[in-house]
Amino acid sequence: MKPRVLPLLGAAAATATVAATALHAAPVLSTYGPLRNRLLPRLAGTGRPDHVALTFDDGPDPSSTPAFLALLQERRVHATFFLLGSMAVRAPALVREIADAGHELAVHGWAHRPLLLRGPRAAFEDLRRARDTVADLTGTTPHWFRPPYGVMSAGAHLAARRLGLTPVLWTSWGEDWTGRATPDTVHRTVTADLYGGGTVLLHDSDCTSAPGAWRSALGALPRLLDHCAAQGWQVGPLREHGLGAGPRGGAA
Repeated sequence: MKPRVLPLLGAAAATATVAATALHAAPVLSTYGPLRNRLLPRLAGTGRPDHVALTFDDGPDPSSTPAFLALLQERRVHATFFLLGSMAVRAPALVREIADAGHELAVHGWAHRPLLLRGPRAAFEDLRRARDTVADLTGTTPHWFRPPYGVMSAGAHLAARRLGLTPVLWTSWGEDWTGRATPDTVHRTVTADLYGGGTVLLHDSDCTSAPGAWRSALGALPRLLDHCAAQGWQVGPLREHGLGAGPRGGAA
């Protein structure tokens, strides 16, 4: 090989690496809520205009999740719980309690780590492990997947497709993970841009949040449900939201 060809090959390899990195990271643009809600409504979780999907992340947590279950039972409302596999194996009875109460279980990954920093194989194993854990504990395979921090990657999209999981993010959140959050701030933040067909993100655990932050979400929940009722919106899980069941039968 002629010496002058080597720099050209090196440049080509560098260009290919940059292109691959850009492709892997491209879905991160969907993290920006206004852009996602406008251009990617299904990924954002926009469903039936007369319905609001209520979702919770980061559980199950024996120190907090039961309080949410009690309130939801009192209000006769079902929700979708995006579980971390690492939390589920610590509280298997609570996972089954959530399912037995009629709520929908979904996948939030095994560990709460950004999938953007993980390759396709690592992303696949993370989601597979979490999906199979929930399925083994409840006898039902989850349909939905939400990445930690809401950050998607090409590898995460591919892994979800192979595993029969449909990614869904949110249209409104409560910013309930900070130490500054209160029931009032969570309610105002959620309802500021909530509309019929929206998907609400709250947290039923503080395992990745400020200690005790879950209390702000719990305190805001009754007013949020009252707000939706006043608007004539039904509140329920994603399975009733009009998004479809998602692809099934992916590789295990």
